[in-house]
Amino acid sequence: MTNTRPDRNLALELVRVTEAAAMGAGRWIGRGDKIAADQAAVDAMRSMLDTVAMEGIVVIGEGEKDEAPMLFNGERVGAGGGPDVDVAVDPLEGTRLTALGQPNAIAVIAVAERGSMFFPGAAVYMEKIAAGADAVEAIDINATPTENVNAVAKAKGVRVTDVRVVVLERDRHEQLISELRQAGAHVNLIRDGDVAPAIAAARPETGVDLLYGIGGTPEGVISAAALKTVGGGIQAKLWPRNDAERQELLDEGYDLERVLMTDDLVAGDDVFVAATGVTTGALLRGVRYVRDGAVTDSIALRSRSGTVRRIEARHKLSKLTQFTGREYQ
Repeated sequence: MTNTRPDRNLALELVRVTEAAAMGAGRWIGRGDKIAADQAAVDAMRSMLDTVAMEGIVVIGEGEKDEAPMLFNGERVGAGGGPDVDVAVDPLEGTRLTALGQPNAIAVIAVAERGSMFFPGAAVYMEKIAAGADAVEAIDINATPTENVNAVAKAKGVRVTDVRVVVLERDRHEQLISELRQAGAHVNLIRDGDVAPAIAAARPETGVDLLYGIGGTPEGVISAAALKTVGGGIQAKLWPRNDAERQELLDEGYDLERVLMTDDLVAGDDVFVAATGVTTGALLRGVRYVRDGAVTDSIALRSRSGTVRRIEARHKLSKLTQFTGREYQ
């Protein structure tokens, strides 16, 4: 018989899942093969998920748009005997970052009560703006970048020139980047992976004030889950890539002008998020290897209590390989 509410310790169990994925991907850092890195992370995450006491269904999977392996939407995960939950996964957010040995790749998973996560249908991308608790009431996705930067500066009590914005380095963001710079903001361009920067925007020690621009829908839902636990929030609008995708979304009944708030993307109060660094970035340190071992840096988040745990773990790889049957060396 399953429970209707997630267990209080679920976030700590999920850390083992992201640690496994990070160490699986870690063998591929800097080796130029993003598909192999993603496959290793997916395989490690899936095997460890099967040990977690929950009845999970993957609502948001990752990998399809990159032609990479994935934990697919609708896949049932967990050992059973626990709560009924929705699961959003990105076994390796930053496949290219990992392949190139660049910063900010993470393994991340979010879990919430069954039926509480937003399903984006055919939409692969969404427009997003995310901020921490001290600025979340000031942002407006329908306002101009200049208006948002000025509003965030006022809310934080700082100069506009002190506002730091993270934007994915894409051609579609050329105008956004130009206007943010003209407004006086510092723009930090990243190649991939906007979950870590979204969480960083809610953590004062990271120096990130805003995440802005168009990125993946899975990352948007996972970011909403994380921001719900650490404070702050996100606003988003579905962003069809072409007319065919636009029409498909309209046929499915989606309102493309609707502003999706944090609670629209992830409803309910029982939300758990775990993330482990693969390569070192603003939020987490990457996997570090020592003699017959590895050191991982993770966070475990729970919305109901607002608890944020930072976890450094030391793993003996020979024992992990013997215990799991998977190669970590």
